[in-house]
Amino acid sequence: MEEIVLLKGNEAIAHAAVRYGADGYFGYPITPQSEVLETLAELKPWETTGMVVLQAESEVAAINMVYGGAGTGKMVMTSSSSPGVSLKQEGISYLAGAELPCLIVNVMRGGPGLGTIQPSQADYFQTVKGGGHGDYRLIALAPSSVQEMADFVGLGFELAFKYRNPAIILADGVIGQMMEKVVLPAQRPRRTDEEVIAQCPWAANGKPTSRRPNVITSLELQPELMEANNLRFQQKYQVIEANEVRYEEIECADAVYLIVAFGSMARIGQKAMELARAEGIKVGILRPITLWPFPTKAIADYAGKVKGILTTELNAGQMIEDVRLAVNGRVRVEHFGRLGGIVPDPDEIVVALKEKLIQTTKYDS
Repeated sequence: MEEIVLLKGNEAIAHAAVRYGADGYFGYPITPQSEVLETLAELKPWETTGMVVLQAESEVAAINMVYGGAGTGKMVMTSSSSPGVSLKQEGISYLAGAELPCLIVNVMRGGPGLGTIQPSQADYFQTVKGGGHGDYRLIALAPSSVQEMADFVGLGFELAFKYRNPAIILADGVIGQMMEKVVLPAQRPRRTDEEVIAQCPWAANGKPTSRRPNVITSLELQPELMEANNLRFQQKYQVIEANEVRYEEIECADAVYLIVAFGSMARIGQKAMELARAEGIKVGILRPITLWPFPTKAIADYAGKVKGILTTELNAGQMIEDVRLAVNGRVRVEHFGRLGGIVPDPDEIVVALKEKLIQTTKYDS
């Protein structure tokens, strides 16, 4: 039975993990995502569903525990914030190279370095461009509400297992800490060991295709075989790009200017859009839900429809690179962002829209 509760975004992650039947969580505290582990400790799912919850000795240990659990076909996950995810990058690359499904949660804070505990969106490059070493991709989901924090746990696991690829929920500190009503899913049973083996024949404890046991590794010493692996990965990524792009369009049908934003900035941008429209400026919003695969074609289609695009991000300008690549110079693209953990008011976005785009192009309502 569905249940409506008032939760923080981080708390919603924890509740959803239990209800979607996760087998294990391995993490380490770091602001602003510590409530994920704290909530799981309060829920004690090991007593109800059998889910393992473990605070590891470090972020490096946590991601390697995820590697081990994923290698047996289990639904396992971890969560952290920006510096902690940096420490996990080697393990994430190993997971991608071994084609292991898992769920990673990053509730972003400002940087570089230890930075600030305030919200940021400056891990876009780290996540969407790979972060760790090698040619690999993470399926990246960007929630803009507490409801999506919960929903994307289920979706993230679904996509991870569908493509045998790590998935990440890339949230920011605003979404992690804010409270909203959430409709939680009904409790799903965890898969039995027999079901895991049947569904994941590739797993270390699965059904081997020969007399030899399944070996989980990302190592291949022969360059020809390593190239073949990488080419296979790229083919898989092309399938994901063709089938799993997700985005939301708001008031875009008559838009003369377009705001592209994700996460909390999409929420602030929506209010800015309303303020701009009250002044007679026709603005729409395109919100990427999957940061990878990125909605390249959807954004490219606006190149011939709008006079300018403003990307709004809690960083110095990262997603703007993908937006500019999408439109390929056919329309002007500018950036507005705040740094250091400062979250802008909607009015600031309206001012940026006017200064960066409208005053430099002839506005025709």
